Amino acid sequence: MAPYESESAGRRKATRYVVPVAVVGVAAATIGLVPALADSGNPDLPKISAQQLIEKIAKSDVQQMSGTVKISTDLGLPSLGGMAGGFTPGAGGSSDGKAGSSADPQSKLTELATGTHTLRIAADGSDRHKLSVLDSAAEYSVIHNGDEVWAYDSASNEAYHAKDAAAAGDRAAKHRKGETPKGVPATPKELADEVLKASGKTTSISVEGTSQVAGRDAYKLLVKPKQAGSTVGGITISVDAKTGVPLKFTLTPAGGGKAVVDAGFTKVDFSKPAASTFDFTPPKGAKVTEGDDLKARDKSHAPKDMPKDMPKDMPKELRVAQGGGMKDLKVIGEGWTSIAELKLPGGQGLPTGGSASGDVPPEAQKFMDALGDHVTGKFGSGTVFSTRLVNALVTDDGKVYAGAVTKDALVKAANAAQ
Repeated sequence: MAPYESESAGRRKATRYVVPVAVVGVAAATIGLVPALADSGNPDLPKISAQQLIEKIAKSDVQQMSGTVKISTDLGLPSLGGMAGGFTPGAGGSSDGKAGSSADPQSKLTELATGTHTLRIAADGSDRHKLSVLDSAAEYSVIHNGDEVWAYDSASNEAYHAKDAAAAGDRAAKHRKGETPKGVPATPKELADEVLKASGKTTSISVEGTSQVAGRDAYKLLVKPKQAGSTVGGITISVDAKTGVPLKFTLTPAGGGKAVVDAGFTKVDFSKPAASTFDFTPPKGAKVTEGDDLKARDKSHAPKDMPKDMPKDMPKELRVAQGGGMKDLKVIGEGWTSIAELKLPGGQGLPTGGSASGDVPPEAQKFMDALGDHVTGKFGSGTVFSTRLVNALVTDDGKVYAGAVTKDALVKAANAAQ
């Protein structure tokens, strides 16, 4: 089993900014592929095999629940403050300068890919779900109730609405099944499902004792790569002994240290939530954006040469990059050491501040320098952009190699591709 895998001057200028952002995008998606919460006690539970525990998860059919989840993500990115927003494609609005909605689920929930967040969730059957992201001064909520999907950002007093989630585009369609946007898993179960979707010779799976999470007895399922070269050390999934619901998900890096992702319930209740939990009316004075309006705007600004066979699960940043001229995306290897290879438009790597291809904004150059590590090999030379989980090699001749693998694995792949 492997982490979840997804099957002109203007363009050159755009490419200067997109690769560092694409690295972050791949990292966020791979999370949908890795200790802030402490276990308490080791309950004495009946022995169970890894296969039996996986089957218990698969058979779990909990339809009603509520609780609080704490999720911490540490990719090891440098602290950029507001710097990134100045050169991230689409930052602060659409490509035509018109602002979108701060309540749009697709953009808002990607914030879960960094830092520590507290979530409050509730579910009642297949058509009632609520997810709220809490912070000290505001709350962001997505509510799915029948054929209505609402999202509300109290900080800006903006709301997002889709009357028919199935027809409102990628931003809201996944909420019809109580899911967050693709690539942004927000609960231990969603994270576990991504990891357990496939199995094979590349993975070791075992039961490693018991624990207590949110006051409930749980088994600990340990998932580890057998292959050398992966940056993933292991994934621990704490599974409720009674219901089979994953209660906690922890991904540790091969290099050791703090977990890359740690998500778990601090409180959980499997009784039916109150019907009023899923009611929502926009507060007086709130700006309401309709999902169909955003869908139409995005369609009108989509690159005309967007490949028809582009993988649907590709991170948004890479979809934009692909549509802007990155072609021939393919996967090298298998399992935990899979590497994505693609080509930059124009057959050249990233320009620098002193290159003849044009000036690079100081903010963008500082971002690339903070992440970059110059490397050489049979392929020539290039720069590796790194996080604690995902690394990406951009060669000077315009190729990109990215995956949850070590820098040496990327260089080896680039050399072999010559």
